[in-house]
Amino acid sequence: MLNTEDFIKRLEIILEYYGLNASTFADKIGVQRSSLSHLLSGRNKPSLDFVLKILDVYPEVDLYWILNGKGSFPESASTVSDQPALPQTENLVGPSLFDGIEPQTETPTDIPEKKPEAMLPKTYTQAGIDKIVVFYQDGTFMSYVPK
Repeated sequence: MLNTEDFIKRLEIILEYYGLNASTFADKIGVQRSSLSHLLSGRNKPSLDFVLKILDVYPEVDLYWILNGKGSFPESASTVSDQPALPQTENLVGPSLFDGIEPQTETPTDIPEKKPEAMLPKTYTQAGIDKIVVFYQDGTFMSYVPK
């Protein structure tokens, strides 16, 4: 079971480490300021969604450390090195995909520069653009309609 008092202490360590006040931290992780205030005062307990938002914005925060105090913050290089390494290419069976390929040292100059209009299919440039929608990672979007 999660000890809320200890969780709040670890949360305060994160705020101090990044030099943030509670309202700025709440804005950065995408929660309401009042939610963070209630959590810091001990009125509410942290939800899984709250913890995941912290880990998403601050990947240096170790999940086990913030939940139960085990591990370290910020996540040390030794924690990362404890994970099994990827196999080296000499351990793989068969020839390497890149055997016999020399690295390119110069940029090719004989490739003509293409303009963005030339890369679009003719159907799009002839039909015109009706609307452009930009989706952001936080779930919001913006719509642009040319005149």
